[in-house]
Amino acid sequence: MIYITHLYLNGVPSRNVFQEQVLCLWGYYCTQPVIQVPKKINHNGTTKYCDEALPSPTKTEKNGFGLIFSHLQGLFLINNKISKIHPKAFRNMDHLRLLYLSYNLLTEIPANLPPNVIELRFHENNINRIQKEAFKGLRKLHVLELGANPLANSGIELGAFDGLSTLYIGIAEAKLTAVPKALPTSITELSLDYNKISKVEVEDFKRYKNLQRLGLGFNQIRSVENGSLASIPEIREIHLDHNRLKKVPAGLSSLRYLQVIFLHGNKINNVGYNDFCPKSPSEKKKPYSAISLFANPVKYWSIQPATFRCVASRRGIQLGNFRRK
Repeated sequence: MIYITHLYLNGVPSRNVFQEQVLCLWGYYCTQPVIQVPKKINHNGTTKYCDEALPSPTKTEKNGFGLIFSHLQGLFLINNKISKIHPKAFRNMDHLRLLYLSYNLLTEIPANLPPNVIELRFHENNINRIQKEAFKGLRKLHVLELGANPLANSGIELGAFDGLSTLYIGIAEAKLTAVPKALPTSITELSLDYNKISKVEVEDFKRYKNLQRLGLGFNQIRSVENGSLASIPEIREIHLDHNRLKKVPAGLSSLRYLQVIFLHGNKINNVGYNDFCPKSPSEKKKPYSAISLFANPVKYWSIQPATFRCVASRRGIQLGNFRRK
């Protein structure tokens, strides 16, 4: 017996798109958007197609996918018009690992998600609220993508992320005005780019001691409070580009694993001798591979060369190219 392991019901206009691409051997594709879960699959060589050429799905029924595709490991419902998912749509789907629901019309997190899912993506829906225990029971979830939704801090209920041990969370292109403080303590990567965050406070990262990559680019950050970055000693990469900072954030020199810091596109007009590197040569720190300071009003010729003494190569330093608006 052959089990279907991956099912693609994406909003794709024609079969020709698939015939010109390399396809997953075990994947099943719909050549055109479908309005409901297909009840049969037609075979076409090693690629399998379901040919009910109907308008994009707007909801999933209670019989859902589990009764037909109980052995699915990947389910991709991208770029359709799904606005509602029945609470029983994913029952009996204990094998599912990947669930992509991006580019739809969902307004909330569906109930009763598959218990063993590892990667969950809701990019660009209409989600403005994450209810308490929205991800209850998803103890294996590693990747959670919520970007490009109209989600504000007030829309994240207390306890929304309880029980998760997620490693990556993305809430970029949303309506956040502050760093969310109740995310899983396990996260190693956090993407909050393209929001409306205006400052970074000392309490913001105290829960996230395992953080290794932080994205805060394209916000409205004017200040980073002293001691804010001390809570993330494992950090490797920080993006603070395209904000409104007037100085280099304090504490970078004490982050021994930090290797990439993006500060371009701010209003920084001065760079201190010890802003990036430890004062004492005896203090151990991994060399930087990238420090970007271009598109700032700082006079780069006035910066002492030894300021970048802990950078691996001169190519890792980016300066200049500032234009007054």
